[in-house]
Amino acid sequence: MTDPNAAGGLSHVGEPGEAKNPADGPHKPRSLWGDAWRELRRKPLFILSGVIIVLVVVIAIAPDLFSSRAAGFSDLNHANEGPSADAWFGYDNQGYDVYARTIHGTRASLLVGLFATLLTVLIGSLVGIIAGYYGRWVDSLLSRFGDIFAGLPFVLGAIVILTTFNAPDSNPSEFRIIAQVVGSIAVLTWPVAMRIMRSATLVAKQLDYVKAARGLGASTFRIVFRHLLPNTIAPVLVYATIALGAAIGAEATLAYLGIGIRSPVVSWGVEISDARDYFQNVPHMLLFPAGFVTITVLAFVMLGDAVRQALDPKAR
Repeated sequence: MTDPNAAGGLSHVGEPGEAKNPADGPHKPRSLWGDAWRELRRKPLFILSGVIIVLVVVIAIAPDLFSSRAAGFSDLNHANEGPSADAWFGYDNQGYDVYARTIHGTRASLLVGLFATLLTVLIGSLVGIIAGYYGRWVDSLLSRFGDIFAGLPFVLGAIVILTTFNAPDSNPSEFRIIAQVVGSIAVLTWPVAMRIMRSATLVAKQLDYVKAARGLGASTFRIVFRHLLPNTIAPVLVYATIALGAAIGAEATLAYLGIGIRSPVVSWGVEISDARDYFQNVPHMLLFPAGFVTITVLAFVMLGDAVRQALDPKAR
């Protein structure tokens, strides 16, 4: 029989995308993050949530591009007026432009969400990777320590923390107000990140490459930060994406209760708090800042869900 691939026979027609020249070599294998990015680009929800988040970030960085009025500008002659061409979101009971205050309030709300999430992930990841790596009594001690904070109701814990460190008659600076809210959210939410990192570390430390590094005499620091951390950070990053949206919602909740961010700082939560007694007569005072909070939180939740599916091969 004649080999169709031999000289004079039929030549092999490569499939589309196949290397036609042996010199080209095989395709390079993609990493987990490479595969994840390839999957994410195909998801409409990821693109939609990404556009919303980018827009919110740009508003927080440069609010003057979106509003020519300052957040503190007040005109009592227009108090309680509804949306119009002059004020897209209307005016509140004190004559403030609701649109201007919503735009300028984006920065404080986003800063609280960002730094609270960073602090939560840093504390939780550090404690979780130590607990998972050492195991035994270290794991038991750190896990029980985390359970203490996890068992605290968020609202009750925040009330205790913020009222203890901030007397009602004090006049703290803007930095101190934001730092207190960030710290209270992080203190009450870090155990979730700790549990996620601990679980991932317990699995990763049993893998061959970690055992080989330990057998070759690698230091604990090198094993943890060179081998374990890069291979356990993915689920924590997914949680961080969702937690950022939750932290923005928590800021609004604490401000509504009167224990979070407050004047003279402007945030979405402060606007919602100011509107709670006027909703029936001036509903636009509440609806527009609450809408910004809802859309932003939903965008981060959708982003986190898309990233989770992209990083999980079983969900594809």
